Amino acid sequence: MSKQVAPESTLSVERRSIDFIPHDERHGEPRSLFNVWFAANMQVTAIVTGALLVVIGLPLVWAIVADVIGIAIGTVFMALHSAQGPKLGIPQMIQSRAQFGFYGAILPIVIVLLMYIGFFASSSVLGGQALAGASPVGVTPSIIVVSAVCTVIAIFGYRLIHRLERWVSLLSGLGFVYLTIMLFVKHDVGAVWTTGHLSAGTFGLGIAIAATWVLTYAPYVADYSRYLPESTSSAKVFWWSYAGCSISSVWMIGFGCVAAAVAAKAFDGGSVSFIVDLAPAGTHWAFSIMIILGIVAVNVLNLYGAFTSWTTIATATRTHGVRPTTRAIYTIAVALVSTAIAVAGRGNFMDNFENFILFLAYFIIPWTAINLVDFYLIRKEHYNIAEIFNPRGMYGLFSWQALVAYLLAIAVEIPFMSTTFYTGPMVARLHGADISWALGLIVSAVLYGVFMHNSEVITVDPETSGVPAAPR
Repeated sequence: MSKQVAPESTLSVERRSIDFIPHDERHGEPRSLFNVWFAANMQVTAIVTGALLVVIGLPLVWAIVADVIGIAIGTVFMALHSAQGPKLGIPQMIQSRAQFGFYGAILPIVIVLLMYIGFFASSSVLGGQALAGASPVGVTPSIIVVSAVCTVIAIFGYRLIHRLERWVSLLSGLGFVYLTIMLFVKHDVGAVWTTGHLSAGTFGLGIAIAATWVLTYAPYVADYSRYLPESTSSAKVFWWSYAGCSISSVWMIGFGCVAAAVAAKAFDGGSVSFIVDLAPAGTHWAFSIMIILGIVAVNVLNLYGAFTSWTTIATATRTHGVRPTTRAIYTIAVALVSTAIAVAGRGNFMDNFENFILFLAYFIIPWTAINLVDFYLIRKEHYNIAEIFNPRGMYGLFSWQALVAYLLAIAVEIPFMSTTFYTGPMVARLHGADISWALGLIVSAVLYGVFMHNSEVITVDPETSGVPAAPR
C-alpha cells in the first residue's frame, strides 16, 4: 500500500505540471466540479456571448431557445471530457498524443493555445472595464492589473484555483440573482419578447454560438478533475460538470439576450456599465468587484490551460523539468502576450469577439470528436500513460488517422463557415445558417472511427498500464 503524500497547501505552488498525478496525491470530491464550472460562466464574457444572439438578428424568445438548445448539446461533450480526468490523471491536451502522436498532437495544441490567449484577452477587456468603472484607474492599466492577478493565481495552480472558484460561485450566484430580478424590474422585457422576424439560418447560427461557448471548455476541462481519485464515479464527474456548466451558461447567455434586446447599444463596449447600473448607485462598487472576480475566475482557467498546453509543446521539442521558476516564466509569458492583445483590440470589441468565438469552433470541434471517439469507443478508456510521455512509444510520432480525419473535417467545414471576414458558398443556400460545427463533429468522428477500425489498434491491459516518470 502506497504511503499517502501530505496534501499541498492552498497557498503553495502546485508541484505537478503536465505529469501524471500519482494515486497517493489524489483528493477531492466530484461535486467540487460544479463550483468550478458554475463560477466559470457566471461572468460578463458569457453575457456578451448571449448578446450576440440578439445582435445577429434573433428575436428574443428564439434567442433564448437557441441558448438552451446550444448549451444542452455542447455541454454533453464538455462533461464527457471532464470524466476523463480521474481515469487518466493527466491534463486534457497532453492526452492528444495518444490520438495524434507525440509530435502530431502539437497541431491541435497550438490551436488550443491560441484559443486560450484569445479568451484571456477578451475577458481581460471586460475585467479592465469593470475595474476602471469602480476606480480612478484607466481602462488600459486596469486590464493590466486584472491580468496580473490572474497570473499570480495561475502560478499557484490547482488548489488555489478550486478554492477561488468555490467562493466566486457563491458570490456571483447571489449577485446575479439580484441583477436578473432588476433587469426585469427596470426594463419592459414583455415589449420586446416577440418582436422581430425569425430566420431559420439565424436560429442555426445562434445555436452554433451557444454550443461553441461550452465546447471551447473541452480542451481543458479534464485539467480540473485529474486530481480526483481514479475510483471516482465517471457518472458523478459527468453530471456535476454538466450541471455547473449548463445552469450558469444558460442563465448568463440568457441574461445577455434579454439585456441586448431591451438596450440595443448596451453591449457596444459598455456592457459592464449597463450591468452595474442595474444596482443602486451606492452599491456599484460591490457589483463591480463581483464582476471582476467573475472575470478572474474564468481567466485563471484560461491561463492555467495555456500553461499546460505550452508546457506540453515545450517538453515535446526539448525534454526538461518544469520547476516553479519555469512554471512562472511560462505563465507570465502567455499572460503578457494575451494582455497586449487585449489592450490593442479593445476598441472594436464586439466584432472581434463574434469572429473569435465562431472561428474557434472550426478547429476545436473536430479535435473533441476525435478525442472522445478514441477514449470511449476505440481504446475503451484504457491508455498506457507512460507511453504518452515517450516519443518512441506505442502511440508513435504522428498518427495519420487522426491528422487526416482532423484536416478533412476542417476542409468540409469551410464551405459552411459564416463569419464577418469569410462566408462559405453554402451559407446562402442555408439562409445564413452556420452548420459547420455539426459537420465538423460528424465528419471527424466517422472518419477517425473508420480509419482506426481498419488499422491495428494496440490495446492496453488496465492492470499493467504504465505510470510515467515524467518531469515535474
